Amino acid sequence: MQEWRQRENVGSSSRRTKRMCLQPVRGGICFALLLFPSVLPLASLDPTRSLTSPQTSATAVQPAHPIPPKLSFVRVFSSPDDVRSTHPVLDRTLDVIAGPADAVAHPSALQSPSAVVTDSNHRVFVADTGAKAVHVFDFLRLKYARWEGSGDRLHTPVSLALDGHDNLYVVDQSDSTVLVYDAAGKFRRYLGKLRGGESYFSSPTGIAIDRATGHVFVSDRQAQMIFVMDKRGKPIRKLGSRGGGSQPGEFKSPTQVVVAGHELFVLDAGNTRIQVFDLSGRFLRAMSLGYADQHTGFAVDNDADIYVSDRALNQIQIFGPDGQPLYRFDPSSIKDENFGHPSAMWVDSNHLYVVDSQSQRVGLFQISAAAAH
Repeated sequence: MQEWRQRENVGSSSRRTKRMCLQPVRGGICFALLLFPSVLPLASLDPTRSLTSPQTSATAVQPAHPIPPKLSFVRVFSSPDDVRSTHPVLDRTLDVIAGPADAVAHPSALQSPSAVVTDSNHRVFVADTGAKAVHVFDFLRLKYARWEGSGDRLHTPVSLALDGHDNLYVVDQSDSTVLVYDAAGKFRRYLGKLRGGESYFSSPTGIAIDRATGHVFVSDRQAQMIFVMDKRGKPIRKLGSRGGGSQPGEFKSPTQVVVAGHELFVLDAGNTRIQVFDLSGRFLRAMSLGYADQHTGFAVDNDADIYVSDRALNQIQIFGPDGQPLYRFDPSSIKDENFGHPSAMWVDSNHLYVVDSQSQRVGLFQISAAAAH
């Protein structure tokens, strides 16, 4: 039986082609678009390129300290129709000649997105608990796929991670296991599933991978611990203690984990803090948060700045590596996008992906390197 059922949707043609062909003055451009689509550079299909007008470079930042803003809105996506070609220069030229195209609302493929990651080929993976699936947005190749589990797999995908070979690790919370799929979507193995169908985990909620060693870190909210395993699922160590606690190295409802550089970041939601460890599990430092719950997301960028979401307040707060608050970003104030309620997040190079589970979309933001601490 095929482990995953895939539906691919190749990106649609230009939204302006039909309208442009109606008038002779535009015939030459239409002919060029139809005859020479391959001349558009592949780099222009990168999902990090804005599909909207240049006004999106403005940010809704409320600075807590006098430093430059670091986040700029790029785009949102949620539908197979969003996976389409775009050319930032040619599209603006067409707008001048033919006028801007009418806005088209596309139905969302996402039902209840819960996590987002990207692989080395710039594919964007979105876990969806409502659809019981993982969506794959491949903007470079103009493809969309929906990967669905079969049997007892992929009932409640709540967290995602990728190893150095682009194998996808999916936390299935209802089954209390981690599912491992290769880059083509073929199921390979379980992590944490014992003989007799029992699980090594109680209530796994988050996952991160050290790509250098292949070690897997899984946060378990009910067990109040972080489990460290090798890539085959063999236990290496545990962080924390059963029953939880508030001392350094102890947890109450740890919900998310992030590996950045040589450090492990743990969102210790019950203690409203983030704890930082080295990759061997030695406690390094902690930072306090004003609020955290099971829906709080966080990510760490290349400068070790920490991004924490609060969907109730419609904001993302950014902290420096030392835990000092830098500024707050309100995505709901982005003009004409109706984007808010940020939850799960992911940093890919200098871009931040943010899940909005209420509007069933994913937002993409550019992280500026202009800020200095």
